[in-house]
Amino acid sequence: MKLKNDFLDALLKEISLRRDYLDGEKVNTIYFGGGTPSLLSSHELSIFMDAIHRSFDIEVGAEVTLEANPDDINVPVLTTWSKSGINRLSIGIQSFHKEDLVWMNRAHNEIQAMECIRLAQNAGFYNMSIDLIYGTPTLTDERWSHNLIAALSMNIPHLSCYALTVEPGTALESMTKKKRAHPVSGDDQARQFLQMTEILTSRGYEHYEISNFALPGKRSKHNSSYWSGDKYIGLGPSAHSFNGTSRQWNVANNALYIKSLEGGSVPFEQEFLTDVQRFNEYVMTSLRTMEGTDIGLVRQKFGDEAAGVLDEGSLKFVERGWMVKEGDRIVLTEEGKLFADGIASELFLASVS
Repeated sequence: MKLKNDFLDALLKEISLRRDYLDGEKVNTIYFGGGTPSLLSSHELSIFMDAIHRSFDIEVGAEVTLEANPDDINVPVLTTWSKSGINRLSIGIQSFHKEDLVWMNRAHNEIQAMECIRLAQNAGFYNMSIDLIYGTPTLTDERWSHNLIAALSMNIPHLSCYALTVEPGTALESMTKKKRAHPVSGDDQARQFLQMTEILTSRGYEHYEISNFALPGKRSKHNSSYWSGDKYIGLGPSAHSFNGTSRQWNVANNALYIKSLEGGSVPFEQEFLTDVQRFNEYVMTSLRTMEGTDIGLVRQKFGDEAAGVLDEGSLKFVERGWMVKEGDRIVLTEEGKLFADGIASELFLASVS
């Protein structure tokens, strides 16, 4: 309990110390994520909301999202969140099937996956997003289709759908190498990606970013700010921030984070971005969106040479059918989205003159 209180005190100090980071710009999205923000009490949430409003200029009606797992959700806690100003939930459903949840070692079961959504909606949380994972060895095309149809039947306005990735150094990587787990199939993931886009777009969802689908007007403001290159501030251990010219990230170690803030300083590292880095980041993020990459904006920000390189570099992908050119914008096709990272890397610059 003492460690938790020390951590919360440190976080409040960081909020106060970094009040000028955004230069007074209005904030239209607040996101409680990472770790287990759902474990905060009503009193603790209210304290943080008050501190945020004192330190930053928050827009009226700002999107305030809280990440939660299905096993965190019940009627009392939903009431707490609502009273604290939370107006959007992001729930880590992952699957509505027992076999998948067991394989992913999730704490919730398929019944809780369905029930938590019903409880949230009954509590007035109609603006929500759920996470689903595809491309796992246990997930057949039929079950993946059922997961999507189940979400549609419950009128979920926003879905974030991610392909399973095997991260280096994880237990899954070790199990796969030792043949104790089936390897992840790239072909299966590609097929299920296209299956997903067909089902969701046919039901009126905008495929507004490679992993994200939303009904009109229900895009995530928070995630969209990253893809648009807007300024943002992250608070807490490991949190990242961007002010338009530099990027910084806090230390990951909780004890070091607390100790530093007890002494009155924020423990972070910082990197000032070059024009090349800013160009490459813009290409990488914008290309993932349905609006695509704006060559005119590149010309304005980075000059004629950079715009010309981008325009010329996109031609081979247009010829392959992986990209289309719409006026001054280059946009990935559904097939092209399967190769988004590789395409973006081929369009990166080594230098800007």
